[in-house]
Amino acid sequence: MTGSLHVVGDVMTRAAVAVGRDAPFKDIVGLMDRWKVSALPVLEGEGRVVGVVSEADLLPKEAVRESDPDRYARAHRLSEAAKADAVTAGELMSSPAITVHPESSLAQAARIMAQRRIKRLPVVDAEGMLEGIVSRADLLKVFLRPDNDIADEVRRDIVDILFPAPVEPIHVMVTEGVVTLTGKVQDSPLIPVALRLAHAVEGVVDVDCHLSGTDGT
Repeated sequence: MTGSLHVVGDVMTRAAVAVGRDAPFKDIVGLMDRWKVSALPVLEGEGRVVGVVSEADLLPKEAVRESDPDRYARAHRLSEAAKADAVTAGELMSSPAITVHPESSLAQAARIMAQRRIKRLPVVDAEGMLEGIVSRADLLKVFLRPDNDIADEVRRDIVDILFPAPVEPIHVMVTEGVVTLTGKVQDSPLIPVALRLAHAVEGVVDVDCHLSGTDGT
């Protein structure tokens, strides 16, 4: 893997497995098992995403076997009861689907997954048509980025711009994703800026900053 991965479209899986509204329960379970996925987009028409059916949507059917069959007790859990009685993707799915666009940043996708506690997101175009799937594992691909690619970006987009005339040469080294910056600069107030920007470079695990100013700061 080379080059910078900036957006969801760079890392998503394009051959996405999906189902229609009428897909039966057992087929959904079979697809999840076959493709080793925990959720499937539900499509209608020519591919517009209308919902997502996940393992969490399927589990109530099993859980209800151990629950009190009394209807009064189940009335307090209407949503779960409805899921337990559902037999098709359209009845089981969570809707509207939580999605992202191909041009969304990896940070945006990661934030949505963390906030909503989900593992996979359908990737859709402006019309809501399915283009792919992005998973937690896909977002972690940025950490497979070669160290020399990271070093080139830090040097080109951060060091050369913030410190075009350093007091002494600034060295950028990257080992296992950890960036080390050493050197002396005139504009010491920009050192925290360089540190923050280096942390934001995709694939960076940590930054060890040894930059100092002419005043010793």
